[in-house]
Amino acid sequence: MDHKSPMRSRTRRGAAAALTVLTAAALGAVGAGASNAGAAAPQQRQIASSVLGTDHRITLTALRSAEDGYAASVRLQVYTRSDGAWKESDRVTVGDVDGWFWYPLTGTGAVCRFSTASTEPAPLTVSLLVTPSIGCSDPVHYVVKEGRVYAG
Repeated sequence: MDHKSPMRSRTRRGAAAALTVLTAAALGAVGAGASNAGAAAPQQRQIASSVLGTDHRITLTALRSAEDGYAASVRLQVYTRSDGAWKESDRVTVGDVDGWFWYPLTGTGAVCRFSTASTEPAPLTVSLLVTPSIGCSDPVHYVVKEGRVYAG
């Protein structure tokens, strides 16, 4: 019958704990370097896009906060087709700067409502996921007129 000695068991647990601490320290150092690198160019992800006729394209982009990795802003941009290329004609921030949560915004079901029409002016409605437990934000209404965004 083979019995493990209590000393050997404690030594293995101690080694495992030390390895865990070293791994956490190494990951922390890597994370700190990544967050410093991210400060120069904030992480961003397009979460919705729509083309209105042949003249306008509208995008929603989540922008991760440089100060708080859990926070984000949402940028609504309007592009107008000019000389065969899309050129930004206007942009607004949806909600407050850093007023959203990064992970819900960039996960599944982030866009609750993104609707518009190819009319002039074009109505635009946006509702985004606040968190899975809270649900969707109240809809925000805009109007796109001649490539510019107005509160609707």
